[in-house]
Amino acid sequence: MPAYAVIGGQWGDEGKGKVIDYLAGDVDSVVRYAGGNNAGHTVVNDKGTFQLHLVPSGICWPNVYGIIGNGVVVDPDVLVGELTEIAARGIDTSKLFISERAHVIMPYHVVLDRLEEEARGEAAIGTTGRGIGPAYMDKTGRMGIRVGDLLDWEALVPMVEQLLKHKNALITKIYGGEPLALDDVVAKCRLWGDQMSPYAKATEQLIQDLLDNGKKVLLEGAQGTLLDIDHGSYPYVTSSSPSIGGACTGLGLNPQAIKGVLGVFKAYS
Repeated sequence: MPAYAVIGGQWGDEGKGKVIDYLAGDVDSVVRYAGGNNAGHTVVNDKGTFQLHLVPSGICWPNVYGIIGNGVVVDPDVLVGELTEIAARGIDTSKLFISERAHVIMPYHVVLDRLEEEARGEAAIGTTGRGIGPAYMDKTGRMGIRVGDLLDWEALVPMVEQLLKHKNALITKIYGGEPLALDDVVAKCRLWGDQMSPYAKATEQLIQDLLDNGKKVLLEGAQGTLLDIDHGSYPYVTSSSPSIGGACTGLGLNPQAIKGVLGVFKAYS
């Protein structure tokens, strides 16, 4: 079976979460491919109202896979918080998987995001301050930490030590902020590794297997097309590609596998 996508046609907040949750009852998997916890989808059902920032909107449907692809940047604290709240309401989270290639929003990303925005002054671009932009910058700069890295402790510690020296230099010498302690960051990574381990998977292969086996895959766009880093209202955009092109790179998906795209809009008075 082919994949179908639901994306925002404007700047986000079009009501995609409700549409995706409705359609999720007829598919086998709902997949996030871009953005981070700067996105927010609201799902309302008989178990209450769910505010989802990282977890795919189909999570409330039984037997539906929820997949977070490699194009998403993940704040493990936010993700674990969402999963804990969802599980407390009786929702099964055992079918959620996170790409081993997804990049992690580190503590210094959040600090730098806020310091950089403050330094812009009147030229501020309206960042959410959640570390999304700096995480994507490190991904492109080939100095990011991925979910799979959290599971390789011996390789991770020297990586974090080297990166933190560089980030602390930026924080203190450029922006006049307080440095982060290596022990605190390493301890946080150890906790995250334990928490992410049950969910980490080669999701590009999982998605391909689902399609090869005739399963229905729904691609969940975050934010909106006019926030796309390339095609949006630059520079007032996000740091990823929420348009349909981002689904291919953000999931390792063959473009020919996508057979339909539904754009969601809202009316303005």
